[in-house]
This record gives sequence, C-alpha cells and structure tokens, in this order.
Amino acid sequence: MTGFGDRYRASVDARGRLCAGIDPHTELLEAWGLSVDADGLGRFADICIEALGPAAAVIKPQVAFFEAFGSAGFAVLERVITGCREAGALVLADAKRGDIGSTMAAYAQSWLGESSPLVSDAVTVSPYLGFGSLAPAVDAARAGGRGVFVLARTSNPEGAQVQLADADGRTVGQRIVDDAAAVNADGSATVGVVVGATRAHGLDLSALRGPILSPGLGAQGATAADLPEVFADADSSWLLPASSRGVLRAGPDVAAVRAAFEQARDEIESAL
Repeated sequence: MTGFGDRYRASVDARGRLCAGIDPHTELLEAWGLSVDADGLGRFADICIEALGPAAAVIKPQVAFFEAFGSAGFAVLERVITGCREAGALVLADAKRGDIGSTMAAYAQSWLGESSPLVSDAVTVSPYLGFGSLAPAVDAARAGGRGVFVLARTSNPEGAQVQLADADGRTVGQRIVDDAAAVNADGSATVGVVVGATRAHGLDLSALRGPILSPGLGAQGATAADLPEVFADADSSWLLPASSRGVLRAGPDVAAVRAAFEQARDEIESAL
C-alpha cells in the first residue's frame, strides 16, 4: 500500500503546491449568476470539477457549504469528490471532524473508508478533544494510504485563545505538531497539520515530516510573497498553501477559473 506521503509528493511534483478550495458561498453562487439552491450548487460544482480537477494537486471542498443543502448537497459533494479524484487530483475533505470512540470511528469510516460514497484522500480533523481521540481516523488513514490534517494554528484570530495557551511549557498548537510528528516517525506522512499563512505562527515544524496545509491566501489577506517569511523554518517541499475565493472569483467561465488557479500556483512556486 502506498503511503499518503508518497501519493502527496507525486501529486504536488506533477501539479504544483496549491490546494484549490471549492467553497460555494452564497455570494459566489450569486456572483456566478446561479440560483442559491441545489441546482445552482450542482452547476457550481461541475464548473469547479472541470476547471480544477485536471489542474490542481489537491482540491479541498468545504463540506459545510454542501451540508447546508441537506441530502441534495451531500449528493453534489459526492460528485465533486468522485469527479476530482477521477481527474487525477487528491481530494481533502474540509470537514473538521472531531469526537471520541465509536463516533470518531464513524467519522473516519465516512471520510476515509473505502466503501463510503464520501471517501476522500484526506480529511481535516479537530484535536481539541485530545490528540489521542483522533486515533480511529489516524488508523483508518494509515490503513488506506490516506491522510488526516489536524488543526494546529489556524488562520482566524480567535484561535489564539486556545492554540497559544501554555500546555506544560509548550503551546497547545506546538503539542499538536509534536504529536503529529510522532505519528509520522514511520515515514508515512499520514498526519498533516493546518497552519494559517496570515501571521507568524510561532511553531517549530522542522520535525513534522508531513504536509502543512496553509490557508489564508487571497480573501483572508495572505500573499505568495508572505510564505517564505511565515514558514522560514519549515521544509517548504511539504508546504501546501490554499486558496478558494481568490481563485473562484474568476468564475463562472471554466477557462478563467483555471487560469486564475494556474496564476496563483505559479506565483507560489516562484515565491518558494
């Protein structure tokens, strides 16, 4: 079984280091001239699949924006996941799941289990019930050559209240990174972390040996030029900057969305 790290490396080597977010905000649906309902969501999704599926190394659908449309929204999300994977992209489901015991195991099966209609290449998870509570997701990911991305130092300012709190001489965020690094000691790179690009993060990422999803480009104010400074001490080959609205605002034309993605990706590669 090929580990997630090998699959991730192969994808970014071929397609570059930019994670394309698919975030069907109401404002984007309206800006694209689409109805704010399941039909509009479906058309939005189809444009994104066609524009980004063949171009992006990693595509990150934001689950909440699909979930808002109920079962019809989940049906569209299934189409996004399948379509993007068939086009050669890795799919990172941005679900931010976190729970304990059998409930966490059920979340792991939903997003990482081979038989699930929502199965993705990786999923975002929240460690704030304790890093150990994520064990079912980590185990499922490792077994299937998939990954989990754990929230460590997020791009929103409110996160500092928890993530910068002292935990036995380390910040909570640093403990999460260290726990992720311990899992990755086997060389699988099963566990990535989420570290925002919008500010200095104060983390030591040198031992992680796994992907660093870095949201905040575009709409949240970070630029490609900020990345070398914000992540000066990290291995940039593992860095995966993410942009959603910054790319999607170019729609609804498929060629325009892809061109916006390619421009952002090339700026990142030049900066790094």
